[in-house]
Amino acid sequence: MSQLTPEEGAELIQIATDALRQWVVCAQTYCGTPVHPALIKPGAAFVTLKRGAQLRGCIGRMIPIDPLYRTVADCAVAAGTRDPRFDAVREEELSDLKLDISVLSPLEAIDDMSLIEVGKHGLHIERGGRQGVLLPQVAVELGLDRERFLELTCSKAGLPTGAWKQGAVVKVFSAQIFHSGPF
Repeated sequence: MSQLTPEEGAELIQIATDALRQWVVCAQTYCGTPVHPALIKPGAAFVTLKRGAQLRGCIGRMIPIDPLYRTVADCAVAAGTRDPRFDAVREEELSDLKLDISVLSPLEAIDDMSLIEVGKHGLHIERGGRQGVLLPQVAVELGLDRERFLELTCSKAGLPTGAWKQGAVVKVFSAQIFHSGPF
């Protein structure tokens, strides 16, 4: 998917916000349609919810099957209600939340780990049916170097931290990130 404009990003933020609010407040699925045609194209994305600096939910889709706006709406609701690490978001929490949308580039398999650019690339590591994903901004937020980024992604997959050296398939991707203000 090509780069989105700031206006398209703002519309995605509004869609994600509306979708989560509609679900939490009214148990209604988002039914809107986007103004910008680029948002109708298939797209892969993650939606990250934060309360202050604390993670409150993060769910995404790596494969661009559905229209990007639908992926974002569905992932916003899932991040707020189905991330197994957290209880479902309650209506009274909405005003304390901010969200980030990471629109993903296609995955690209790599063999040379020196090509990984911390802060530019996210990682997808898979071996033996297990897979882990970390977004590009995670490495920056946690102050990780390349090797620690690889190890943490392996750990997220439930693999030994050195699995990236032992037959795991490593793929990189980039993300265009859009940030919301408070709900």
